[in-house]
Order: sequence, then C-alpha cells, then structure tokens
Amino acid sequence: MKKRQLGKSSIEISELSLGCMSLPTIASEARPIIETALEIGINYFDTADLYDKGMNEEIVGEVLNPYRDKVFIATKVGNRWNEQGDGWYWDASKELIEEGLKDSLRRLKTDYVDLYQLHGGTIDDHWDEIIDTFEKLKKEGLIREYGISSIRPNVFKPFFENSHGVSNMMQYSILDRRPEQWFEFFAEKKVSIVTRGSIANGLLTDEWKVRIEKKNHYLNYSKEELKELLENIEREYGSIHPASMAFNLSQPVIASIVVGARTKEQLLKNFEAYKKAQSIQDLSFIKKLAKKDIYTQHR
Repeated sequence: MKKRQLGKSSIEISELSLGCMSLPTIASEARPIIETALEIGINYFDTADLYDKGMNEEIVGEVLNPYRDKVFIATKVGNRWNEQGDGWYWDASKELIEEGLKDSLRRLKTDYVDLYQLHGGTIDDHWDEIIDTFEKLKKEGLIREYGISSIRPNVFKPFFENSHGVSNMMQYSILDRRPEQWFEFFAEKKVSIVTRGSIANGLLTDEWKVRIEKKNHYLNYSKEELKELLENIEREYGSIHPASMAFNLSQPVIASIVVGARTKEQLLKNFEAYKKAQSIQDLSFIKKLAKKDIYTQHR
C-alpha cells in the first residue's frame, strides 16, 4: 500500500483508508474488518463522535489499541445530541470541542488523536475561537493535527486561510468533480483532501448495473446520463471500480480515498480495485466525458 503525506504534516497515510462509519455495532463483527484493513496495509482510520452515539469510536479504539503506534486515527467533533437522543444539532463552541475531545480520547482508549476534524461548519461560527481551540489542543499534545470536513467554500476557504489545518474531508469522485475548482487553492495552502463518496453509493463499482436501478438521478446526472457514462467507462477500462480509484488518486492534492465497509469482503473488493488502479495511467477519457460541475451554493 502506497502512502502520501497529509498536508504539511509529518503524517504519511495509506492511499486507501477505512471509513469506520459503516462498521457493525458489535465489536466481534467489526474486528475482522479492521484487522483485514491492517493486513492489507491501511494505516488511517476515520471515525466521529456522532457515529452510533460514540459506539463507533469505542469499537475502533478497542480493536486498534494494540496497534496504536502503527496507525493514525482521525475523529470529528461539532455535533451535539439533543436530550431525547433522537437527533443532533450543530455546536462548534470551544466547550464542545474540548469536552468532545476528552470523551473521544476515552472511547478511543488513547491519549492523543492524530487528526481532529471539525464535522462541518457555517459562516456564523466563531472561527477565531474554533481555530484557537484546535491550536491549544495541539500545543497540549492531545491532537497531532487538525482539519475540517466541509464542502462549503465559504467555510473551508477562510478556515484554511486563517489556520494551520492540514486536511479537508470532502466528497469527490468521477460523478462529483465540484472540488476540482479548489484543488489549486488547497495545494497552495499545503492542505490535503481525504475523499469520501469516492464510489458514489456503489455506482462506481462493478455492481453499478444493480445500484443504478435504485436511482432516478445522481447529483446533476439523470439516470440516462449515468447509464451512458458508466457504460462508456466500463467499455474503455474493462472495469469501473479500478478506474474510479485511479481517477481520484491521479490528483496529487488527494492524500487518501476513504472507503466504508460493512463486511470484510466489501473491503477486499475495494483493495482489489485499488491494486488494479495502479496500472491505469491515462484518464483523459474520463475527464473528457464526466461533467465538471462547480459548487453553486455556500460560495
């Protein structure tokens, strides 16, 4: 498994990483998936305090504890559950960030987090306070680096202009090329992207013919447009899944593709696609056919 530097940090993460949100909520069922990830060379694991009300962090912490010095753990903060426990609301206050980290460290069974991410953001947030809080936690050694998870230009642009954040987790794939408009900005700021939604709900895997039947559209693609594009990619490259991996990794600003997995088999399919992607060099066919949209909201 190849590795890439995470922004301007000294952290080098695997090009394929495990998004832990999809893991089973029973540790004995999640363990084989996480251990398989370790076996194939994944060293970066992404979770959040919001996932399964903290249970996801507990499972990740329990399984990764024996390997703590060999892995990088990323988690997120910024959402608070309501009193009924049936929903959450946005809270990017200094108090929640600090309290949230203490709770995450306890659940993750560690004394530091490698990457602490703000799980969203709005233009009304107190950004000076947020950035100062992240810097304070970094100086205290409780986090190694910090970043954000946002697809809102009016949020992530000022965040990186005024902070030492090293990464943005954002949706990016053949079917969602909106972030490309900002790749030069991220490169200038020495910020890495870790991508989510990279296989677009399975539309960019070899199961696309089944998955597409459940869709009327995907972003700005109609069902008919999707079918035509995917048929063309499959015809050109033989398989869509490796092509989708190669497409993302062709961008130097992207440090890792974050994939979710509910089973060991799902993870291994992604790994096989990743391996096949290494031999794909020319992606001009995809870049010519796939829509190059831009963000039209939150600008």
